Amino acid sequence: MSLQEEVRAIAERAKEASVALAGASGEQRNAALRAMAQALRDNASAIVEANEADVASAREAGTKESLIDRLSLDSDRIAAMADALDDVAALPDAVGRTLERRTLESGIELEKVSVPLGVVAVIYEARPNVTADAAGICLKSGNAAILRGGSMAGCSNEAVAGVLADAVASVGLPRACVSCVPFADRAATDELMGLRGLVDVLVPRGGAGLIQHCVEHAKVPVIETGTGNCHVYVHASADREMARAIIRNAKCRRYGVCNAAETLLVDESVAAELLPPVLRDMADEGVLLHCDPLALAVAEQAGLAVTGERAQAVSATEADWATEYLGPELAVRCVGSADEAIAHVNRYGTKHSEAIVAMDEAAIDAFLAQVDAAAVYANASTAFTDGGQFGLGAEIGISTQKLHARGPFAAEALTSYKYVLRGSGQVRS
Repeated sequence: MSLQEEVRAIAERAKEASVALAGASGEQRNAALRAMAQALRDNASAIVEANEADVASAREAGTKESLIDRLSLDSDRIAAMADALDDVAALPDAVGRTLERRTLESGIELEKVSVPLGVVAVIYEARPNVTADAAGICLKSGNAAILRGGSMAGCSNEAVAGVLADAVASVGLPRACVSCVPFADRAATDELMGLRGLVDVLVPRGGAGLIQHCVEHAKVPVIETGTGNCHVYVHASADREMARAIIRNAKCRRYGVCNAAETLLVDESVAAELLPPVLRDMADEGVLLHCDPLALAVAEQAGLAVTGERAQAVSATEADWATEYLGPELAVRCVGSADEAIAHVNRYGTKHSEAIVAMDEAAIDAFLAQVDAAAVYANASTAFTDGGQFGLGAEIGISTQKLHARGPFAAEALTSYKYVLRGSGQVRS
């Protein structure tokens, strides 16, 4: 059997499973989720062992540490994955909700009811925790999941997916409700994206290159999960210590996540006063600063090295404003006004998460209204853009598009609806 035939066979089994899953009760699906969570806990040592093989291979290949962090699993992370599945099980059922009910002129009773999409394929990179999150959210919403993780996490993904599929089968649902595409060849991904009629929706989760490839080549509908070139804008009215704490959290909490801040904008009228402690904080954390001329001058006056191999701050280029670093680097620009900050964010941002720190209500209102992003914050860190933090449970991704799903999307976003009509013999004249 060729690679393409094997991928199609996986999708065909998932399609069959999706029919059975659509008829399962919410109680059955929640039982499967709880079984999946317990299976992760029971098999944690085997999953860690598989992950260690992936991490060792990645290090041998010279993979940067920010990606190693995203790849790595330990007992605590596996416990968090299991807890997330339990949290999803506890959420209200997204399937079978009556969205609308009315009686038509003909006397037919019309009901608009939420239903699963069917088969959801998720393509992602070096984050094996996505395997559990995506499988759980798909199952909660009555969808069969086909999981195509990156080759870097191949051993981890297969181990996690196998454990989850066995758990689903243990409660009487089809094992193919959770499937893993085990082939590292990119042709497997392209085959999966072309299975119109078998795959109902594709969700790419990863870097800009992966997402763009899926958008350009998929023959099935795509929900884009976008890259995160996120900004923190500090207005002249901002509380200085609040701004300092928010910037540090937004940038340094975790570098390799899509809600990490990548650019700091500061009103130039307060740059000389506000920036020195912030820039020193970043330097203390080992963050390389890419500064515009004013910010670079402030950095030098604050005692940061701006030349040589050990420079802590360097001159920014045009490319820096559009870069998602996913590592210990931060672009810094001084702006003349809130309008200029908003224009910068809308030009270079990726419509993910943007924050303003300010006490001026007019500036806050303008920023929140005019910035085009899935999540906009006033006086809070961008790190909160997360399904769990939004009360949605585990998420399948952060959508930066505007149709159907936007922001952290979970089970409800993986449903559609159908019209159910009950008559008493009506025929149309």
